[in-house]
Amino acid sequence: MTNDPNFPIEVQRLHKLTVYGRLLTVILLWMSVGSLSIWGLRDEIALWLENFTWAAVRYGLYFHRWPTTGLVLCLAITLVVFPWKSRNMLQELPLRTKQGLEQQVRRIRQQGPSHPLWKWVCKGS
Repeated sequence: MTNDPNFPIEVQRLHKLTVYGRLLTVILLWMSVGSLSIWGLRDEIALWLENFTWAAVRYGLYFHRWPTTGLVLCLAITLVVFPWKSRNMLQELPLRTKQGLEQQVRRIRQQGPSHPLWKWVCKGS
């Protein structure tokens, strides 16, 4: 552990950047892959809205593999990120995660201003 009083603040900034980065990834994924996947299933969705059956959903997804894969990817990433974010909001960071963030801050400090995250993590100190 470092005796620098700014070190915990920098670890917290890096954690905040990680959270925002993951949320931004989810949003961009839904805006690109998710919207293209829904567009690819637009005829099937119209059919589902007209006469919904689970068989229609199953066959619609089965015979449109690329849009289905895109939706599964978006849902999977979303279902990983939001519980992770919720856990970190409700509980303290796990020790392993905290140690990883501390190690990353040390590497950012060691590299100095040439590191891409330097101005967001260390410069304000």
